[in-house]
Amino acid sequence: MTKKGKGEDPLKALALVGALGIDVAICTLIGYWLGARFGGTPGWIIAGVLTGLAAGIVSVVFIVRKVLEDSNE
Repeated sequence: MTKKGKGEDPLKALALVGALGIDVAICTLIGYWLGARFGGTPGWIIAGVLTGLAAGIVSVVFIVRKVLEDSNE
């Protein structure tokens, strides 16, 4: 039986992919809520959603960068 190296656990990879999706979804929903709460017009809601989506993507980039950095050690 061979031992798996660090970073080769399929359950960890599945959990990471799920966490990334949830992260983007939560950031987008927060952006929607902020746009609806403080602006109320469709323009503000769209701006809030796009800002939340951008924040979620930036957050995902940082998470993936951290995971890849840890796997190289």
